Amino acid sequence: MSHAAASSTPPPGERSAASSAPVATARSAADDAAPADRAHRTERGDAPLVRMKGVNKHFGDLHVLKDIDLEVARGEVVMIIGPSGSGKSTLCRTINRLETIDSGEITVDGKPLPSEGRGLARLRADVGMVFQSFNLFAHKSVLQNVTLGPVKVRRKDRGAAEQRARELLDRVGVGNQAEKLPAQLSGGQQQRVAIARSLAMDPKVMLFDEPTSALDPEMINEVLDTMVSLAKAGMTMVVVTHEMGFARRAADRVVFMADGAIVEQNTPEEFFTNPRSERAKDFLSKVLGH
Repeated sequence: MSHAAASSTPPPGERSAASSAPVATARSAADDAAPADRAHRTERGDAPLVRMKGVNKHFGDLHVLKDIDLEVARGEVVMIIGPSGSGKSTLCRTINRLETIDSGEITVDGKPLPSEGRGLARLRADVGMVFQSFNLFAHKSVLQNVTLGPVKVRRKDRGAAEQRARELLDRVGVGNQAEKLPAQLSGGQQQRVAIARSLAMDPKVMLFDEPTSALDPEMINEVLDTMVSLAKAGMTMVVVTHEMGFARRAADRVVFMADGAIVEQNTPEEFFTNPRSERAKDFLSKVLGH
């Protein structure tokens, strides 16, 4: 399972100042998911699985994360939304140290993020990441892409890893594509393979950085539906998304960011029907008006 190295340049969506560009929405199974399907996953007293405290991050003179405080409970689905340039992707990438932070603290399952070496490799095995681009190995089959991490990092038996990979590929709806190369699949299929690849590592939490932004509109729903099924199964998820319908129906909590800061957070119903901040009201009026 490959990861990009931490960089000193912001992700594509955060190289510009915050703006309120129209955001596309797509209907999927998320639009039919009842909140009751998820209620049992947030009513628990466990210590947070992910905790960010006083996190700051700069790209040169640009202050992209400003005193971020955020906790994610086990089994919780947190959707991060906001205008372009608000710091959403950078926040997501700091949780598994694809981006380093300048100050503050991030813990996963009670442990601070390791800086390098085997500890960092173990962290990234426990914290799955699905990117905007699929990041599959072009010269390896779908099955090989999904089994590589468990065999190389988790030291699993190859036969057992392949059996598990086939189960996961079936689960995300691409089991019949196992022997193909990524280039032979559609974008939506490749993204579902990327999700299966992360699941194969048995992660404690999964991070999604706008997983549908690189897809053609007709392929978006198949990926969102896969993510809805993960949410219903109790996977802890932090999702950066511009799909408002998906966020409203699949999230346990919506976090709204602007200008590098968390402006407000609430349940989806409360946030979308009664936002508290003027910044969120302005954002939603532009987004939901298209």
